[in-house]
Amino acid sequence: MYKQFVAILAISISSTQVQAMDWQALPEVAPAPADNPTTEAKVELGKMLFMDPRLSSTGTVSCNSCHNIMEGGDDSRNNSMGVHGQRGGRSAPTVWNSAFHSVQFWDGRADSLEDQAKGPITNPIEMGMKDHDHAMMILRNIPDYAPYFEKAFGKDSVNIDNAAKAIAAFERTLITPNSPYDRFVKGDKKALTTQQQKGMNKFAELGCVACHSGAAFNGPKNEIGTGFYAKFPTFADSDYVAKYKLADDKGRQDVTGEAQHVNMFRVPTLRNITDTAPYFHNGSVKTLDEAVRVMAKTQLNQDLAEQDTQDIVAFLEALTGEYPEIMMPRLPVPSGYSVIAD
Repeated sequence: MYKQFVAILAISISSTQVQAMDWQALPEVAPAPADNPTTEAKVELGKMLFMDPRLSSTGTVSCNSCHNIMEGGDDSRNNSMGVHGQRGGRSAPTVWNSAFHSVQFWDGRADSLEDQAKGPITNPIEMGMKDHDHAMMILRNIPDYAPYFEKAFGKDSVNIDNAAKAIAAFERTLITPNSPYDRFVKGDKKALTTQQQKGMNKFAELGCVACHSGAAFNGPKNEIGTGFYAKFPTFADSDYVAKYKLADDKGRQDVTGEAQHVNMFRVPTLRNITDTAPYFHNGSVKTLDEAVRVMAKTQLNQDLAEQDTQDIVAFLEALTGEYPEIMMPRLPVPSGYSVIAD
């Protein structure tokens, strides 16, 4: 994969090819697996579970704590904060448009949104439950949850697999289509400013599209469970690598143990990137213009002129789509007792 990645970067893209590239608009509906078709009942339940901090050992951390859908789908931190104020090792990726990733987490350790939803609940730093059975006991001790599970999955259905399916179904509704870029590629040539169009062309000419392609700007459309990864940093002799500690995290190697996977990360989406600072897996870069400069140097060995940097930033701003309106749910409550009491 690494050799293939470097080979792609070496390809020169002419201006004629740039205009003919397969620029794709974001779909308005996310694909769902055959064993978890999206239904209104699942989405309703999933939204509750996504927002419910009682799925954490302290009753203080929900999925939304790190992936705040009231803003950019992350938590604006360089390292996310879990139970007891513990800090994780990576910056939370946005949950918006995550349905278009073929694997989840920075290192691709979860094949699907369903798999991903289970992980944080029992992670000792994140939500801190001792096991999934205990988490489900908490939900069973809130009687008003049962009708929502029954509506979505049938009788006696309060279990971790169904909880994860519901959360995943809700997350598949978190799509932000109809950005200026989307309107432009659909034919509205006034949707992008002259500067944004210049940035779009420069983005392609430099070779950014070798990784950030497709409708979500996160690479080719792979089968679920087959990740698209890139080595970051590729040019490790850049001063940026030490300055921002970019090579300290071994990335996918921590999952596979394979030397060839050192510093390999799932390619993130660029959708709504103006709303998801700080940047990169360690949240080390605070501004988008600096992130563009870092990427150009560490991935393409290019020192960008300031005007090119600003043009690309302008193009990236055009990738911010329309956020759907989301009403906060009323969570089921037990009557007269605490499910979080020690």
